[in-house]
Amino acid sequence: MSTNPTSDIVTERVDDIPLLLTQMKQMGIVDLLDTNFPTHGNWDGLSLGWTATIWLTHVLSQADHRLNKVQDWVAKHSQTISAITGLRIRPLDFSDDRLSAILRYLNQDESWQEYERDQGNHLIKAYDLSTKIVRLDATTASSFQEANEGSIFQLGHSKDHRPDLAQLKIMLASLDPLGLPLATQIVEGNQADDPLYEPAIKQVSTILNREGVLYVGDCKMAAISIRASIENANDYYLMPLPATIVSTEVLDNYLTPASRKTIEPIYRYNDHYNSQSEQIAEGFELTEINTGETDNETISWSERRLVIRSYQHAKAEEKSLYKRLKKAKFAINDLIRPRSGYKCIRTLDSFLPAVNKILRRYNVEGLLEIKAFESNIERHCRSYGNKPARIEIQTVLNVELEDNKVALEITLKRLGWRVYATNAPTDKLSLDDAIIAYREEYIIERNFGRLKGKPLSLTPMYLQRDDHATGLVRLLTIGLRVLTLLEFLVRSKLFETNTDIAGLYAGNPKRRTKRNDQLLRYC
Repeated sequence: MSTNPTSDIVTERVDDIPLLLTQMKQMGIVDLLDTNFPTHGNWDGLSLGWTATIWLTHVLSQADHRLNKVQDWVAKHSQTISAITGLRIRPLDFSDDRLSAILRYLNQDESWQEYERDQGNHLIKAYDLSTKIVRLDATTASSFQEANEGSIFQLGHSKDHRPDLAQLKIMLASLDPLGLPLATQIVEGNQADDPLYEPAIKQVSTILNREGVLYVGDCKMAAISIRASIENANDYYLMPLPATIVSTEVLDNYLTPASRKTIEPIYRYNDHYNSQSEQIAEGFELTEINTGETDNETISWSERRLVIRSYQHAKAEEKSLYKRLKKAKFAINDLIRPRSGYKCIRTLDSFLPAVNKILRRYNVEGLLEIKAFESNIERHCRSYGNKPARIEIQTVLNVELEDNKVALEITLKRLGWRVYATNAPTDKLSLDDAIIAYREEYIIERNFGRLKGKPLSLTPMYLQRDDHATGLVRLLTIGLRVLTLLEFLVRSKLFETNTDIAGLYAGNPKRRTKRNDQLLRYC
């Protein structure tokens, strides 16, 4: 009697695991992690580089950074991972203790800076990336743990709109046009953004090792010491100037006919193939001489002030202004309106301070003409109980509200104007290119969205220890490099083949996109 041989069949979901692992191998993540983070001699099993890379594959695939989920996931995909890596995969290599140890290694500041330098140099050379523009910005990541003295988690200005939660702060320097992270800083959540720019710029300069880089940031990068440091390094900067530097009076002086030059239109190309353009703004340039200190040395340099009026920004500000005026008028009339449960104001002494408070609240001071005067009215009161019928004299307020047309016209002319500063010469950065470059600041905002949302899902953080939290943020920024580089490669291929792709929009699978606009500007 013959028996049929039996065989074990293992079924695993492959999903995006081969793509992610292959991409990370090509990026050299495994070797660079093993080189820059040497482990203790008692380390057994997979190397730190391979363990972190496979863990990062789980994070990117499952959008979950929790440590306790990794071991079971590896057990369900061990055959797939082994076939791709050529390694023997043991789920025990991905226990909570092993992953926590990796986070503690990634917490080493000097080793991490060496890793970022090596990783940046490798990717720039391997993929022939442009190194002309670097964008800098900071964000916060919240946690449910308590804010303790000496901890990296502190209460501060929350960019997640959760001021009740302790947070840490992340400064990111990203390379255009793909948004590839180059340098990362992680500090206490109550630190200001301003002191983080100079260290980030210096770290980027060690990675790029070149001059003439344009650093783009928001108004918090406008401190004179930061601008002097960039100028002293023979690099360029571009940022909007805050009201502390360009006040309303200074802006009004710039806009006077005696100061301003010929206003030039600023265009944006919507379709590079058909050369369709749209006028999005207008502006002119002025020149200022700045003086600042850097490295115990006082330097002076010429700075271009770009005075720009954005049409969309002006339209939005005008709409907001009229909305605030309407609310202010309603609130002022409400002060004298009798209604049940509320005591209305009847005297000028009480009315004027309340009006000033409303005008400040809605930021419409000087834009309304308010006429108010007291008057007396007779009130006939019927008899009640022991009180006889009588006539009482009552004081009431009469209020007339009108727009201050002269002040309103001056304010409307000022709407939409903003002043940008750069030390780049015109042949390096024209007026049009400067505005377009700043408008593409959303590139780094997309990085923050990916870091804190899907698929990296940094927030909310479930870790309690500072070194674990720092290590996790650094691990996820490696994943952010993987995502941005994958997108860049796809866009580059679409550009080379002049094709588009469908299936990227939920609910509209037939919608197609090229998304070549950035690549065309910088390739």
